[in-house]
Amino acid sequence: MKLNLEKAFLQESVLEYQSEVTRLHEALHNKTGKGNDFVGWVEWPNTYDKEEFERIKVAAKKIRENCDILVVCGIGGSYLGARAAIEMINGLYSDDKMEVIFLGNTFSSTYIKQVMNYIEGKKFAVNVISKSGTTTETSIAFRLLKQLVEKQYGKENAKEYIYATTDKARGTLKALADQEGYETFVIPDDIGGRFSVTTAVGLLPIACAGIDIDEVMKGAKDAYHDFNTDDLNQNIAYQYAVARRILEKQGKVAEMLVSYELQMTMIAEWWKQLFGESEGKEGKGLIPYSGTFSTDLHSLGQFVQDGNKVMFETVINVERPTLDIEFPSDEENMDHMNYLAGKSVHWVNQMAALGTLDAHVDTGNVPNILLTIENMSAYTFGYMTYFFFKAIAMTAYLLDINPFNQPGVEVYKKNMFKLLGKN
Repeated sequence: MKLNLEKAFLQESVLEYQSEVTRLHEALHNKTGKGNDFVGWVEWPNTYDKEEFERIKVAAKKIRENCDILVVCGIGGSYLGARAAIEMINGLYSDDKMEVIFLGNTFSSTYIKQVMNYIEGKKFAVNVISKSGTTTETSIAFRLLKQLVEKQYGKENAKEYIYATTDKARGTLKALADQEGYETFVIPDDIGGRFSVTTAVGLLPIACAGIDIDEVMKGAKDAYHDFNTDDLNQNIAYQYAVARRILEKQGKVAEMLVSYELQMTMIAEWWKQLFGESEGKEGKGLIPYSGTFSTDLHSLGQFVQDGNKVMFETVINVERPTLDIEFPSDEENMDHMNYLAGKSVHWVNQMAALGTLDAHVDTGNVPNILLTIENMSAYTFGYMTYFFFKAIAMTAYLLDINPFNQPGVEVYKKNMFKLLGKN
């Protein structure tokens, strides 16, 4: 993974923050900083439960052999990471036999009913994911799914098709899983949902999609070693974190994460939760926004180019696509496109990215932070997620806030429960 800040219009040197970064790096690793009860993700690439990891692979193999569909029932960090990984690595129209569908992430009755209609009568399994088991969106969907599983497979056989990822010892879902005999996987006590994609939360669905989770963890472990230093000359995750704070000081209020691959769209959705919930507190933080180019250039491009200069862009460039195709020649050339004949479509995409970069930076005066990844593999996914984990921890600590809680989320829940008549 590479970082380029040459077009970020930084008015300060990142290296000027070295002493502060050193102090905060030590606080993170020594567990003395804010939210230190939830920094288990820092060492996770080394300390993850190897026995559970093997059980995940066994369960995924069983699900793939016996089912055509896996329904992942969860919201927020309990589904975004897995969906982001599956789409990034497999693409949007994969030829893998297993279809992964996500439920429990909305109150939309139409969506819920359509999913229930779609899976009824098909061979499906369920992975319900909730730390407490009381998350309302997930609980509504899971009751419906549980009843459908029992109707389709029988009450006694239902336990073979439902897997629960939850607290290791307590909570509503854990109690239900123990009572019903579901196989369970653990959400670690010291890892929050938005940091959980390389735990069982993300790994079971990812493995069910036919993805090599050993490669995911290898990427995360290599990133751990690469970013396990406070030296700003070496640690690009911390360079990115500092650059974000400098741009905020320069008056930017929003960061737009951009990619040129449709299969990276959910990566941006995962990133928005990670960054939005981690630093959007105490009236502080950048608005996390996203765009998938060139598609969104035809809707947002005008604003980015000529609109209010409130944002900067962080662009993820992919060096090698998962697949490529050559643009053909046409004898009649009625569309006047033969000038591209023999070129790869990925090359066209790269030229669009370069042209857009020049337009936004040179003409639009929009700062651009450039990230480059080699490909969209399982290894790269694991590496990139740890990069973003380390970056958001540092960037939030630079704001003197706790990156690992989300007190604002509880307000809407309290209001909703009152309106629903929950005691």
